[in-house]
Amino acid sequence: MPIRIGQTRLSNTRLLLTVFTAFVNGKFRKDPKLATANDFFSGLNIPRNTRNRTNAVAIAALSSQNPGVITNANAVVGSNPPINPDVLTKAFRLGKNVVSTLHKQLGGNK
Repeated sequence: MPIRIGQTRLSNTRLLLTVFTAFVNGKFRKDPKLATANDFFSGLNIPRNTRNRTNAVAIAALSSQNPGVITNANAVVGSNPPINPDVLTKAFRLGKNVVSTLHKQLGGNK
């Protein structure tokens, strides 16, 4: 179902915007019937993004209490009792000075 966003008049020009959306899970999203293969994973086929082979860390979490906001930094660095800084140094490949600075900023015990 198309939704009219609005009309904007610039002198004698009339611009009419139409966005094709669907109501999915309580939010307006792109209509799945209009989705194409180019809408997904568009950044993976660019050679310059995958040229260097490096390690990466990704933390994914879901929360029903406050969707969209997960504070991993407070949970890891600002935990009580604190996680050993040597473990954090190895896990995230950070220097000990960076870990101690994060502890101070996030209210950790060291």
